[in-house]
Amino acid sequence: MIRTATPDDVPVLHTLIRELAAYERAPHEARATEAQLHAALFGEHPAAHAHIAEDDTSGEPVGFALWFLNFSTWRGTHGIYLEDLYVRPTARGAGHGRALLAELARLCVERGYQRLEWSVLNWNEPAIGFYRSLGAVPQDEWTVYRLTDQALADLGTA
Repeated sequence: MIRTATPDDVPVLHTLIRELAAYERAPHEARATEAQLHAALFGEHPAAHAHIAEDDTSGEPVGFALWFLNFSTWRGTHGIYLEDLYVRPTARGAGHGRALLAELARLCVERGYQRLEWSVLNWNEPAIGFYRSLGAVPQDEWTVYRLTDQALADLGTA
């Protein structure tokens, strides 16, 4: 079952994010606190949204999707940018990842958004195969750039 996250889900979201960071070989980069997640998802001006995948039998959270709105100047509409999609290894293959993506696609259709986009690590072949099986197309002609830490501070104070 897929449901919209609530403030009570912040601790489990925090745990799942840390599990995802470990899976992506970067646990040291997952520095978000529960307080930050709560503010981002449920504060006065939410910056992101989340959905929880629950095991159909136990009701235990087994995965999540965390996303925010983007905007296409070419299409003139919002879209959804999926920041993180994660399903615990013990729950993979049961349809939770597909159900999370289907829920986001449903929101796009319902709201008139014309894009659902995300990034995937080049080495993550299981995820790449899964996304392609859904009809997702890699945008190989684009390279993602990022400013963080000191480079961001340097540019921001220039």
